[in-house]
Amino acid sequence: MSTPSAGGIPEPGEPLGEAAPDPVDLWSSFKRAHELVRARVIADTAEAAGLSEPDLTILVNLAKAGGSLRQSQLAASLGWDRTRISHQLTRMGKRDLVARERAGGTSVTVTLTDAGRETIAAVQPGLYAAVRRHFTDKLSAREIETLSAVLRRL
Repeated sequence: MSTPSAGGIPEPGEPLGEAAPDPVDLWSSFKRAHELVRARVIADTAEAAGLSEPDLTILVNLAKAGGSLRQSQLAASLGWDRTRISHQLTRMGKRDLVARERAGGTSVTVTLTDAGRETIAAVQPGLYAAVRRHFTDKLSAREIETLSAVLRRL
């Protein structure tokens, strides 16, 4: 009989054991935790800066990528469809947070504007503090490591 790995978390393919939560209960707990943490982080950062959650998400992803990405790459990294990303970028472009430029053929490059860079730079310290306060400070280093591995696998 196989025993769970260190920390009591079964490796993929290991039996869950008798005390394992019902899969639907686990999924429900995951969804609830996600919604609570998301709402708290957004309330502490995006809303305070006058940004929507999609604004913040795009600004963070563009900043992480060095300031620009192909629109299709940005959409894929967010799990958004073409229509959603296009409408959101149009709204953000009207507020001078991002600019789009055709890069030959059908490719479109999305770039942070100076205003977009200033906005994300101003928001990031509060974002990091909110993520720590509402998420990572509630976990041990081992739990963070395990959760990170699980989320990368999904």
